[in-house]
Amino acid sequence: MPKCPKCNKEVYFAEKVTSLGKDWHRPCLKCEKCSKTLTSGGHAEHDGKPYCNKPCYAALFGPKGFGHGGTESHTFN
Repeated sequence: MPKCPKCNKEVYFAEKVTSLGKDWHRPCLKCEKCSKTLTSGGHAEHDGKPYCNKPCYAALFGPKGFGHGGTESHTFN
């Protein structure tokens, strides 16, 4: 039985979502920076960790300069 890379508990078929080549619990697949819940294939990856595309991944790893980066427009819950 595969283990979730976030919580390290077993992932059963009915609760799994596959992303980044691993099986996750749906609530465990969250952005590393803002904790927004992500969908399989609907996010970016850096060093094997999931990030929401905008603004977290763009702010952390995208181009820098005026009009790029920053997480001011992102709502944190």
